[in-house]
Amino acid sequence: QVQLVESGGGLVQAGDSLRLSCAASGRSFSSYAMGWFRQAPGKERDLVVAISRSGGYAYFADSVKGRFTTSRDNDKNTIYLQMNDLKPEDTAVYYCAASSSAYTVAMRDYKYWGQGTRVTVSS
Repeated sequence: QVQLVESGGGLVQAGDSLRLSCAASGRSFSSYAMGWFRQAPGKERDLVVAISRSGGYAYFADSVKGRFTTSRDNDKNTIYLQMNDLKPEDTAVYYCAASSSAYTVAMRDYKYWGQGTRVTVSS
């Protein structure tokens, strides 16, 4: 089992940048694929970014391609989401999640979730 804690959310203006972090504790972090999801008010939770165990493969939702990047530091048990050129439509609670798969974009494969960190982008 793995425990996840997100940090780095906040209130920013359109065009600004934020970096979210997700610190993991518990079983070996490198054995999990990781994902960042977000849930806007009144909407379903959606996958934003997925990254493989090794960090060699990554998926980005069309809405964030070219603006968001992700990386993981398996030595520090941490995954990062760098968000640039933020838009009001990026406003959401962002969750990191872990899957025992090597790499997956299916939400059903993510069994472990953090508590979320709120990102608000003003226009």
